[in-house]
Amino acid sequence: MTPEQLALRDAVRGLLAKHSDVRAAIETPDGCDKGLWGRLCDMGVLPIPEQHGGSGAGLAETLVALEELGRTLTPSPLLASTIAARALLRFRDTGRLLRRIADGAVATLAWDCVEITSTEAFDHPEVNAASDYLDGTARFVLDGDLAEILLVSDGTWLYEVDLNGVTREHTPTLDQTRRLATIHLTSTPALRLGRWSPEIRDIALAALAAEQVGGAARALEITVEYAKTRVQFGKPIGSFQALKHRMADLHVLVETARSAALAATDEVSAAVAKVYCSEAFCKVAAEMIQLHGGIAITWEHDAHLYFKRAHGSAQLFGSPAHHLQRLQALT
Repeated sequence: MTPEQLALRDAVRGLLAKHSDVRAAIETPDGCDKGLWGRLCDMGVLPIPEQHGGSGAGLAETLVALEELGRTLTPSPLLASTIAARALLRFRDTGRLLRRIADGAVATLAWDCVEITSTEAFDHPEVNAASDYLDGTARFVLDGDLAEILLVSDGTWLYEVDLNGVTREHTPTLDQTRRLATIHLTSTPALRLGRWSPEIRDIALAALAAEQVGGAARALEITVEYAKTRVQFGKPIGSFQALKHRMADLHVLVETARSAALAATDEVSAAVAKVYCSEAFCKVAAEMIQLHGGIAITWEHDAHLYFKRAHGSAQLFGSPAHHLQRLQALT
């Protein structure tokens, strides 16, 4: 990373050390610390140009912040808002939405697990652009019940949806640190922004991979720290050769996953990153449970949170098996 990116990493890590409380966030009704979200926005971690109210950060800087959020499992709208912002940057006349996101508005993009149809087209009087009435359902939408800006794709077009015409409900899942929702559209007015591009999917996969790497890295760090202090047969278990080998293998797995995430710049590499980082995080989280012994399956221990995040993230935006099939078709 560049010196500027290293400084950003340290700043975000310091902020999260002071203000991130995962269990407290889980217990709040909306599952999100809005004060922390505001501080992250003030740090300029969103990939929004200066002319639209952002700091001028690029996707690389946002991925640094996402990795740090992954380390702490902090419930945050950054992943959802990043995907939405990058989608909006592809189109003209979306600066009004980008400025709202830069100011802290939560945005999300429903593009996976979406079943919607356009029932009627009309001319939007306020913006003089083509619009549609949409019917259907979007499932597992990141921060969908909290979003102040909702974008939806039917696979052909990208729409800005009128929130007054939707029904939203929180979707309980295995991972309590990830806010997902189901959104129902019934003759909902939606402004047609432009054609959908698969490149937006690739950005989403790259962003998720960075977050997964952060979670896997921190899970391994916690496990190594525990192995240095847990004593069995009069010695720290970390001194046993078999456990040393297991943790060394996990270290290699985490570093190669980080390389895959950093290399996710096109359709193939983004799919590779999704598959590899998902499997790496699941592997590290499973070993975290095993190397902590019985303590790691108790509600009070953080290991089960990492385990649930790993398996939940693996299914987000398509399972590893789905993207492997895509890779087979591409090659």
